[in-house]
Amino acid sequence: MATTRQRILITNDDGIQAAGLLALRQALAPFADVVIVAPDRPRSACGHSITLHKPLRLTPTRLLDGSDAYASNGTPSDCVSLALLDVMKDAPPDLVIAGVNHGPNLGWDLTYSGTVSAAMEAAISGRPAFAISVAWRLERVVEEEEGPAPEVDYRPAASFAAWLARQVAEEGLPPHTLLNVNVPIGPLQGVQVTRQGARRYPGRVVRRQDPAGRAYYWIHGTQPEQELVPGTDVYAVARGYISVMPVQLDLTDHQLVERLQKWQFPTPG
Repeated sequence: MATTRQRILITNDDGIQAAGLLALRQALAPFADVVIVAPDRPRSACGHSITLHKPLRLTPTRLLDGSDAYASNGTPSDCVSLALLDVMKDAPPDLVIAGVNHGPNLGWDLTYSGTVSAAMEAAISGRPAFAISVAWRLERVVEEEEGPAPEVDYRPAASFAAWLARQVAEEGLPPHTLLNVNVPIGPLQGVQVTRQGARRYPGRVVRRQDPAGRAYYWIHGTQPEQELVPGTDVYAVARGYISVMPVQLDLTDHQLVERLQKWQFPTPG
């Protein structure tokens, strides 16, 4: 394993004062120089959005343990860009970690996740990266529970992130790839390398009416429908395993390319 101190950038989509971010920093501090650039407020489910039509700002701040950090009015992907192109331009990070996220990023959640998108932004920029989340909601869905969210202990996920950071330093990751990690709450059964599962949120738009009779809408997090297929991230986490899923930036369906090449497309004009 690597013995020199790593230089690690961490960010999230839960905001600069999120408990998962603090737990991650504290787990990395014994062996890494940590730079924190994170949104100044929660930006969950913002996907890979970037800010184009207003100025971005960085504000020096401190976490609850007194450690230095930067808060930005931008998205998680903005935070990665600001860190790589400004804050850390003279000493780039060896690794970028997004998390620890409050809630799972499983299956098709990846298309919405600001956390995973931050790691993707790092991979686009040529930096090794992974996203890590505490998957407490999945357990509640499997058991069909109701009521308030449980109190989350981020330390197991942060500890695993610290181990994984050292492993990535030793082994490396292929270009234009990242890891998406989900850690269930409760007793951990082990670690599984997985593929992406299926998970969707049906009927999540709620229509209401204001006092003037005009319609307005809320998009809210309903309980997801998910397919518990062995080998997938959804299945592994539902059974108490940490899921480590490799993700590549190439979204091409290569099998469909071969089929489409046989279509008789019309000649333009």
